[in-house]
Amino acid sequence: MAESITILVIVLTLYTLIPTFLMRVFSLGAYPKENTEHGIALTFDDGPDPKYTPILLDLLARHGVKATFFVLGSKAERYPDLILRMHNDGHLIGVHNYVHRTNALMMPWKVRKQINRTAEVIEKITGKSPQFYRPPWGVVNIFDFFLSRRFRIVLWSLIVGDWLNRTGKDKIKQRLFAQLQSGSVIVLHDSGDTLGADPDAPKLMIAALDEFLKETARRGFTFVRIDERFPLNEPEDRLRADRPKRKRWIAAVWLQWERFFQWLLHVQPIDPCNALLQFRLCRYHGKRIPLNDGQFIEPGDRVMELHLDNATLLDFGTKTRSTMQLAVQLIRAMERCLPHVSERLASDPTLHDVKGLYGVSIIHRGASQLGFTVSDLPKGIFLFCSKLYLRWLLYVIHPQGKRRLDTKTALLTPKMIAISANEVRRRYPSSSFHNPDLSPNPLTAGRGYDESMYQGM
Repeated sequence: MAESITILVIVLTLYTLIPTFLMRVFSLGAYPKENTEHGIALTFDDGPDPKYTPILLDLLARHGVKATFFVLGSKAERYPDLILRMHNDGHLIGVHNYVHRTNALMMPWKVRKQINRTAEVIEKITGKSPQFYRPPWGVVNIFDFFLSRRFRIVLWSLIVGDWLNRTGKDKIKQRLFAQLQSGSVIVLHDSGDTLGADPDAPKLMIAALDEFLKETARRGFTFVRIDERFPLNEPEDRLRADRPKRKRWIAAVWLQWERFFQWLLHVQPIDPCNALLQFRLCRYHGKRIPLNDGQFIEPGDRVMELHLDNATLLDFGTKTRSTMQLAVQLIRAMERCLPHVSERLASDPTLHDVKGLYGVSIIHRGASQLGFTVSDLPKGIFLFCSKLYLRWLLYVIHPQGKRRLDTKTALLTPKMIAISANEVRRRYPSSSFHNPDLSPNPLTAGRGYDESMYQGM
């Protein structure tokens, strides 16, 4: 039971908690929230609503303000006249899923279906395909990063809790002005029938908005649509300007998660003096693995599940210029660590019945030279998630970053590597790690090593 809960926590963390955190804090995969001089973007979620959206549209028309509406496809189908009025009044219409359901609790193809169906509804009514998307509650899953190929994901920089009656008109207005800056992206809600919202809350929001728009006009603020705040043809150089700094922050956050992950699963280093190669002692639950020495790892066998320390990988990545160099360094570093594995197997009584070692990696070429059996992962959700996670990891640590993920994708397929405990003892007797000739410096970039297998990486 405890192991099942642990696995569930890990899955949810990888699937939605970390992606949402990265998107919210670092704007990874979404439009950045930094202030600009493009004006204030007023946005509305959860509509259209037959009672409150017409009142809101009248209010915006009186103040001459253009806004952006992130609508639900199911409501757009029921109230096409309101969608058409938004369009005709000069407002921008974006996607907010077909129904108000969090992406965290849907499989990726369900999310795509929700978004595409809503986009089709909007295009059928207005004749124009939407380009912008906001996930319900601003919660995403890890696959939503791929939505950027078609949609621009937009979050917000100012939120006031207007979906609750207890917030009240005065507090809504107070919060708006307290946080308001030129370039703010404000999110409000023109419907109160979603989970956690009060049905009549939009009435209070509209009353507060009326006073807010009068005051902002006196102060000289201007309002723009999201496509004016974040132009679709904005130069890529500007969008990429903060990526190096953002990537450093992402790496720092990721390493903190890794420490939590290691604590949660009792992952420990093979050698306390070299953190690169780590392991978790567990029972094997996969399919039978035939090994090169004629042995098998069977379901239920005790195994050392191998992990690489991501802080060390990040350090390697900063010292290399290509995937080839990174891969060769890692293989050489693994070769340096394996005698320590043999020593640990011989000296640690908790490992006396370990059948073998196994792990999953993208950088697996060359592992067979170290005695590992390299095999394909069975097709399914585990392969899919492993591929996604390991590519994400390569993006964080690799010197060429995202560019490597956009090319040579066939070379980035994760494989299972495995070796029996007996083979480790035979190939790497525990005394060998005292011999410098058998413990090469991992930063020699594979001097004397067969690098041809890495060409093209």
